[in-house]
Amino acid sequence: MKRSTVSGIPAIAASLTLAVTAVTVTDGRPSAGMGLAVESGGSGASYIFGGSGRSGSTTAVRAYRDLLDHGPDAKLLTVAHRGQWRDAPENSLASFRAAFDDGAEIIETDIQLTEDGVPVLMHDTTVDRTTNGTGAVSGMTFAQIRQLRLREGLGGGQAALTDAQVPTLDEAMRLAKNRGLVNLDKGWQFREEIWQVLVRTGTVRNGIYKSDAPVPEVQAFRSDHDGAVYMHIVTDANLTAAAEFGDDQPVAYEVNYDSVQDAVARRPFLDSLAEHSRVWNNTMWNGLADHMTDEASLTDPSRGWEALVRGFRTSVFQTDDVEKLESWLRTGEGDPLPRGGVRVQAEDFLPGKDKGYHDEDAGNTGGLKMRPGEDVDIDDADGNVRVGWMRGGEWLTYEVDIPRRGTYELSARVSSPYSPAGTYTVSFDGGSDSERVDVHNTTSHNKEVLQPSGVRQSLTVGRHTLRISLPRDAYQNWNLDYLQLAPVRD
Repeated sequence: MKRSTVSGIPAIAASLTLAVTAVTVTDGRPSAGMGLAVESGGSGASYIFGGSGRSGSTTAVRAYRDLLDHGPDAKLLTVAHRGQWRDAPENSLASFRAAFDDGAEIIETDIQLTEDGVPVLMHDTTVDRTTNGTGAVSGMTFAQIRQLRLREGLGGGQAALTDAQVPTLDEAMRLAKNRGLVNLDKGWQFREEIWQVLVRTGTVRNGIYKSDAPVPEVQAFRSDHDGAVYMHIVTDANLTAAAEFGDDQPVAYEVNYDSVQDAVARRPFLDSLAEHSRVWNNTMWNGLADHMTDEASLTDPSRGWEALVRGFRTSVFQTDDVEKLESWLRTGEGDPLPRGGVRVQAEDFLPGKDKGYHDEDAGNTGGLKMRPGEDVDIDDADGNVRVGWMRGGEWLTYEVDIPRRGTYELSARVSSPYSPAGTYTVSFDGGSDSERVDVHNTTSHNKEVLQPSGVRQSLTVGRHTLRISLPRDAYQNWNLDYLQLAPVRD
């Protein structure tokens, strides 16, 4: 089930009218067209979006050759934002391994320098969010940093501690050497220290510098560091940078715009970049590519990833959903249902206060202008329309159409940075409530995870009602994207 368009969600469709070619769908899959290619080659894989990539002795060599390829059949490249943090702590060695295993060619990581000059992987200038320590990275020695333990996922004060340590850049580059490339975010100010690591580990071609520094400063560094791989960040504030590079263009441009009306988002400018460089877009949240986000893509790829390929010359995606993006490249689907499954969006509850829903507080705290006159808290989180501000005593009722008689298992796509996050029960067709189901910490308000409930129900073909209820005596602070019923297969 795809979510219908509602007022209040920032729309890009009108702006894309001239830039996007319609997709022809056959058997549920888009056919090849502008920005699309169906082929197999060096990797042995077939892709609906982009080519199959270059050959090479290692996956890292292939990734490097692919990065340099900006032709019409170039492979679309996947960048794992802070590694695969859904499976391991962000910017950990385990997150690197998981990201490469899931198909990413590039890992975006963040560099900070310890008090004694050791480059380590850390997004924030302090260790507070992602570890069990406190204080500025620059005020701690590496030995002190090494005593800390990383928190799960994106961290936060209530995320569980792991046994993982804060890695050095040296360790990360040695891990990536034969597996892929590393985007060295926040590292420009430490570029000389980083260069020493790249040379020492034999990974000059694996490391991608980036900045929005003045072009003369960048070119001076590149001329003194033979083989350095560099990409440049452009916005409307510095769009002349592309011309300043002249014939010595970066391998890619990270193009950031909060509106498709920005000059850097216009097709002639993007075409000029794509003649000699990769166009790199970030899809993690709304302000990076005008609401063409991972979450929008999961609901409908033509609102996100596909729109960027077709209308904005994107050939590198930095994402928080590596596995889903890799699947989309091959299938054209964003967040496919399990075969025979049923999905209901959280905002599609039945109407009528105390009939279809019960909400404890007046008004829509989420502020999204849909379902006027009803008090359920609906918001848009980076393209994900959901019910939030979940509180004890509230409940929502849905109609579900079951296609085949059988036993179905319920899952809920949820988010919360809290432990515990909440608890719910479910009932079908006015029957008794299930046992309580715990909602687990996803380490972010805005990063959703599909969590199984363990609740199974035998259902006949046809329409049924499903109610999700939040016990009043349990702590509740979480968000609900959708409920999913998948058939249990023997």
